[in-house]
Amino acid sequence: MSTDLLRYDRMVEAALRRVVRDALKEVQEHGLPGEHHFFISFRTQYPGVRMPEFLRAKYPDEITIVLQYQFYGLDVNDERVEVTLSFNGSHERLVVPMAAITTFADPSVNFALQFQPPDEEEGEDVVDETAEEEEAVPEGEDDDTPKQGGTVVALDAFRKK
Repeated sequence: MSTDLLRYDRMVEAALRRVVRDALKEVQEHGLPGEHHFFISFRTQYPGVRMPEFLRAKYPDEITIVLQYQFYGLDVNDERVEVTLSFNGSHERLVVPMAAITTFADPSVNFALQFQPPDEEEGEDVVDETAEEEEAVPEGEDDDTPKQGGTVVALDAFRKK
């Protein structure tokens, strides 16, 4: 059997991550249309993930957030997603590299993408040192109106057994 020197698997993965980016950019620019809402799971220890330490302690490996009812300051680019969500009545800023995302789903249209865990050489299970030092500060809330989202959901509830 020949070796895949072109790494089609990585090309497909990159293309599917662009689908996630494009969907989130659409929401950033126009808000969530109709009944659309997103479940986004990501690795909490991936390099570049910034989140409050109380969440990282509760979800040491992976967390699922829901963008549906209340979220603020959604900012999306090729490398990362930033969003402010409410946890226990406090607004917290999350920064999630695109490569940290493991699942993206829009249950309103029965759409889901699942990504392979990052390779160890790509930095899996490495904590971003700056995440522990920075406090999450809501950005852009003055000019942003509440959009939608902000619930943490255990991913196990959606996995087939």
